[in-house]
Amino acid sequence: MTRISVRHFFPHKKCLTLLLLLLAAEPAWAFGSGGARFWFPEAVSSYGAQVDRLFVIVLAVTGAIFFLVEGALLWFLIRYRRRDGVAAAYVHGNVRAEIIWTVIPAAIVLYLALASQRVWAYIQGPPPPHQLELEIKAEQFAWNIRYPGPDGRLHTTDDVETINQLHLPVGQVVLINLSSKDVIHSLFLPQFRLKRDAVPGMTGRMWVQATNTGNFEIVCAELCGLGHYRMRGFVVIETPDAFQAWLKQVQQEQSA
Repeated sequence: MTRISVRHFFPHKKCLTLLLLLLAAEPAWAFGSGGARFWFPEAVSSYGAQVDRLFVIVLAVTGAIFFLVEGALLWFLIRYRRRDGVAAAYVHGNVRAEIIWTVIPAAIVLYLALASQRVWAYIQGPPPPHQLELEIKAEQFAWNIRYPGPDGRLHTTDDVETINQLHLPVGQVVLINLSSKDVIHSLFLPQFRLKRDAVPGMTGRMWVQATNTGNFEIVCAELCGLGHYRMRGFVVIETPDAFQAWLKQVQQEQSA
């Protein structure tokens, strides 16, 4: 019987050593700043860390279960393999084992449900007091963004409108009213850990609070037509003073 070991795949010790070094360095790639990222993009929202933490918990639990189950499967395949002179035995079952492997997964699922519910309620529940309210209306194939003017209200004559350009003040809670003109779109802000469908005839409300300044992208995560691939927008997170200066400049340009 031929035995298979790691050396069959990595005949040279240098190859195996390089692989181990790469695996050990992976967390540095995942959480490092700048350059290519091999994990989540940088989290720049107030609830981004909570979403990432929940993902890591689910990944750890399911990963541990995967290795335990696959390890048990391999052990049974080897331990109870067909052998000459050994008769197979039929086992009806074990009540204690069945209770254990039913109760433990149920407890894990219940824990994950409660943990995710807290995060979901925080993000999707009633928003905290906001300092800015704006509107995003999706259409094939653009994001139409409306800001309130000096009167602080939407849908008045002094509103400021942009296309595919979303500016947000850092540190402030922003309430977003999301809708669609035509088909279902999906506003996806990876760095905010936020995704929400824009449905015709409905207005969805969501909130964000940026924690870092920077430039990011808006993508549509719903196949919305032949031009879906080019439905991109850009997010600029800046200081409140810089945001007000930009808003005033755009208003002057539109009123000229």
